[in-house]
Amino acid sequence: MKKAVLFLAVMFAVSVSAQDTKPTFEKMGKMVKATYFHDNGEIAQTGYMLNGKLHGDWVMFNVQGKKIATGQYENGQKTGKWFFWQNDVLSEVDFTDNRIAQVKNWSQGDAVTVNQ
Repeated sequence: MKKAVLFLAVMFAVSVSAQDTKPTFEKMGKMVKATYFHDNGEIAQTGYMLNGKLHGDWVMFNVQGKKIATGQYENGQKTGKWFFWQNDVLSEVDFTDNRIAQVKNWSQGDAVTVNQ
């Protein structure tokens, strides 16, 4: 009997946590803010949609909640500069017509200058 109660308690906990991973959609003017979740409840990605297409800023996270990518969509297509983080490398990717036009990788040891 105790095993059956424990089994039901575990199943209830799993079903409750699984419900928390459903995407959320929030209307914001003409756009809809979408948030998608990993199975552990952490945010997987968040961004906006316009007329059913990805549009505007998007940010993606790994299962630990660390940012792994950021960029913009325009009418469902990647556009402009996107940034991807993987370990100690930052990749700067330029998109034109939803295609990769240029990639530049930065290591943690690379010098960065800022012009003012």
